[in-house]
Amino acid sequence: MNFLENLKFTTSKGKDTIAPKESIYTISINDIHGTPLVLEKFKGKYILFVNVASECGFTSQYSDLQKLYKAYQEKLVIIGAPCNQFGGQEPGDENQITSFCELNFGVSFPLTEKLAVKGPSQHPLYQWLTDKNKNGKKSSTVKWNFQKYLVDDTGHLVDVFYSITKPLSTKITKYFK
Repeated sequence: MNFLENLKFTTSKGKDTIAPKESIYTISINDIHGTPLVLEKFKGKYILFVNVASECGFTSQYSDLQKLYKAYQEKLVIIGAPCNQFGGQEPGDENQITSFCELNFGVSFPLTEKLAVKGPSQHPLYQWLTDKNKNGKKSSTVKWNFQKYLVDDTGHLVDVFYSITKPLSTKITKYFK
């Protein structure tokens, strides 16, 4: 067992967890226009990762995600990750997705390139978010669109919230107050 495997830290909410074995800040991902989205620039803020889709029953959550982003932008960044793996509900290309989000919901938070959140082509970001061996906290499976992963201001996974958890739920907002 190496040093990191034994290293525990206490989160701002007083809960012990294991230090991640890999840093989320080193993962390479592009924004929706193909420009590198450097996660390290978000150190010091919480990051809420959400796999999004334009034709899903949960698509209206874009509105509350935008409200959450505006209300807590000093402490939080939301990153939407378009994904077409659940019922083909994100069929559009990058320009269509961007237009849809801006025109219908006024989305101003970052969107990533379209990516796989599960399966053999799973993006490294979602490998980290879903694998306890990488994130040090818990393993999970992305069940549907608008599943949310909260990472704290030091790059540690806080929790996973399934699609039915609304963005403005106190389960999420309690971390920013």
